[in-house]
Amino acid sequence: MAAATTPEALAQLMSRIATGDRGALRELYDATSAKLFGVCLRILSDREESEDVLQEVYVTIWRRADRFDSGRASVMTWVSTIARNRAIDRLRARGPLAYAEQVDTLEIADGAVGADTLLEAVDDERKLHGCLSELDDRTESVIRTAFFGGVTYEALGQRMDVPLGTVKSWIRRGLAKLKGCLER
Repeated sequence: MAAATTPEALAQLMSRIATGDRGALRELYDATSAKLFGVCLRILSDREESEDVLQEVYVTIWRRADRFDSGRASVMTWVSTIARNRAIDRLRARGPLAYAEQVDTLEIADGAVGADTLLEAVDDERKLHGCLSELDDRTESVIRTAFFGGVTYEALGQRMDVPLGTVKSWIRRGLAKLKGCLER
């Protein structure tokens, strides 16, 4: 089982899933479900809802495995992004005033490397973090919180007591600067 957690082994599992191999999906689930559940739970702060979203995530992986491109992202980055997006979609479905409290004290039994560490392990990690550090502190903070912390723009606006449009503007301008930096 330990071999299925290496990036290469996970990529091989994705190839097998794309051909309809249910056993490979089970192996991917065993290797990644604790981390993805943690992503969902951190965003939703509700165990049952996070379990429902996690099921949706694996259905999505099953249906879209043929679209995975190892040249663009690692398997963990790809599946974590799916989990984050599905959880945010569920959070938004709660209504315009939905706000998820941050879950810092909840412990999830998993001795493996955390999702944040895996996301930082992508090939362009150093360049991305270097470019992030070139941003002003506020912009860097909102981008990190939104994209690495899984916090919605609405929730960020509430936390910082600023209008949603302001948060979106900060992030849009920050992402434009990041794009320019990463293309250098």
